Amino acid sequence: MHCLHFEEPGPPRPTELPDGSPAWLVSRYPDVRQVLSDPRFGRARLYADEAPSLFDAPDIVNNPDLMFNQDGPDHLRLRRTLRRAFTPRAVARWRPWITEIVEQLLDGLAREPRPADVVETFTFPLPVAVISRLMGLDPSVRGRLRHWTEHAFSDGSHEGEQVESVLREFSAFGAALLDERRRAPGDDLISGLVRAADEEGDIPEAQLVSLVCGLVVGGHDSTMTMLGNGLLYLLGERPDAWRRLGTDEDAAGTVADRLIHLVPLGDDRGSARHASAQAVIGGVTIPAGAVVLADCGMANRDPDVFPSRLADGLFTPLEAPTLSFGAGAHYCLGAWLARVELQIALHRLAARFPGLRLAEPVDAVTWRTGSTSRSPRSLSVTW
Repeated sequence: MHCLHFEEPGPPRPTELPDGSPAWLVSRYPDVRQVLSDPRFGRARLYADEAPSLFDAPDIVNNPDLMFNQDGPDHLRLRRTLRRAFTPRAVARWRPWITEIVEQLLDGLAREPRPADVVETFTFPLPVAVISRLMGLDPSVRGRLRHWTEHAFSDGSHEGEQVESVLREFSAFGAALLDERRRAPGDDLISGLVRAADEEGDIPEAQLVSLVCGLVVGGHDSTMTMLGNGLLYLLGERPDAWRRLGTDEDAAGTVADRLIHLVPLGDDRGSARHASAQAVIGGVTIPAGAVVLADCGMANRDPDVFPSRLADGLFTPLEAPTLSFGAGAHYCLGAWLARVELQIALHRLAARFPGLRLAEPVDAVTWRTGSTSRSPRSLSVTW
């Protein structure tokens, strides 16, 4: 399976950014958790004019208007607006229709000639259908989602001007969607955001547009990536565990947690922060003004906190909260939705197809390229 190499976590140490600028690498679980939760380590200053270049290519993640890149009151206003929609109670209400979408796709998969491509028939259309239903997106938009996502999370292989052009088109779509919901609100997430933003007040339109666009692409790309990578691992390396997923939904939830925790979405394992003041992390003094890279991938493998590995702990509950969704003020509000989708998808797929198996060797799998997230481009299965 496509795997990233993770070093053993250790004390904070000096490292370099892509442009050669100095930074600090933080990798142990308690240290990474502290950096992500400490208000002295923010995101907004990373985008100041004099800040070093963190990334080579334009993409949606590095838009200063994005909620993730806000700090303090600006961030809190946006977060409160979104939090009203993304509560565990709200996600629990969505379970029945998410299950319905899963079952419809599995009906389609059952009609496919074998071997079938489980990416094309299931792992890609499922999160797209869920985010489309959640946001009230027109079916005609679904075809453009993949195009927008590839450019929004570009790995630098697209021309910079092309990425900027696609992101302008995407932002125009987000702005038009907000206008439409103001005129004719419904019971979808965007209408809820418009209502909450009006109640909150003083939220710049550019930040709301970025929030909508971030939800549209982030809401399906990460789940698609998790599901594709998870299936490749389970069918390729743990076929012994497959049937249990179909008979025990709680076990499928535990497996979903383990996969989210240990199977990376792509090459970007760290979360950058700017130190506004001197701070002691793990016994090491980080100076004010430093850029700190908090490596969540290494921290999630800290043997002092997580002794179980995928091989021996697939059905073991996590020993501590995963950092795959971040921590602190910028913790991912969509975490509940991602977990629910993954749990239902794995459980129902294994229940309907207990004999599902790969129809090609693991090393023959082709990978999606051009994006910072990594998952199989296609996955040939039979049953």
